[in-house]
Amino acid sequence: MSTYKTEDRKAEKGTVTVRQTKSAIGNKPKSRGTLRALGLRKIGDTNVLPDRPEIRGMIARIPHLIEVTEN
Repeated sequence: MSTYKTEDRKAEKGTVTVRQTKSAIGNKPKSRGTLRALGLRKIGDTNVLPDRPEIRGMIARIPHLIEVTEN
């Protein structure tokens, strides 16, 4: 396990920054699981992830809960 936080990580080329904008409460379990798999737990959390098809697929499942910034 690393000792630095996700927010401290520099945004590299080929990455996407994902921020949770809405609550997972009241959503289906699959949507909540997808949020957790993206590393998001509560409103306002951000995570820098590699721009890969697997990540893009997860983002496509929950566009109503997140905000995406391409780096």
